[in-house]
Amino acid sequence: MTLLRWIDRNGERVLLLIFYTMIVMVIGVEVLRRFLLSYSSLWGEEVARYCLIYLIWVGASHAVRTRTHIRIDIIFELLPKRHHVWLFVFGEIATIIFAAFAFYLSMNPILTSLQYGAVTEGLRISRAFALVAVPLGFAMTEFRLVQNLIRDLSDHFAGREVYAGKKLFE
Repeated sequence: MTLLRWIDRNGERVLLLIFYTMIVMVIGVEVLRRFLLSYSSLWGEEVARYCLIYLIWVGASHAVRTRTHIRIDIIFELLPKRHHVWLFVFGEIATIIFAAFAFYLSMNPILTSLQYGAVTEGLRISRAFALVAVPLGFAMTEFRLVQNLIRDLSDHFAGREVYAGKKLFE
């Protein structure tokens, strides 16, 4: 398996594991410091907050890739399976347009933060580091949407059933 294929299959999961582990470790240390030492730090809460922000945006991309995001699928129940591809394609194109617009809009706060040299309160690092999570998440989501679109159309034209993802209670 090539490195790119491994990253494609596991990159988001590894990032999710890293961010989740960081949150658990930092919050665990902060709880111990508060109750044992009667002292807490501002940087711990900030690290956990920024890890959570990145966790959410990477998780959104992963959910798009695996089609495990929340969706209302009553229309799928009303249509024959051979037409499901067009619902997925419509949803992917609409989401690509939305994500591109949101990506564009999310760049302005980063540029403003860089222009004025804004820093975080506790860590004293550039606020742009925290703000870049949003366009990064939208870019990753865009990439996964294009992958899904290609997969769906190639499956449809090859006569295969389109991947629908897992349902909540499967």
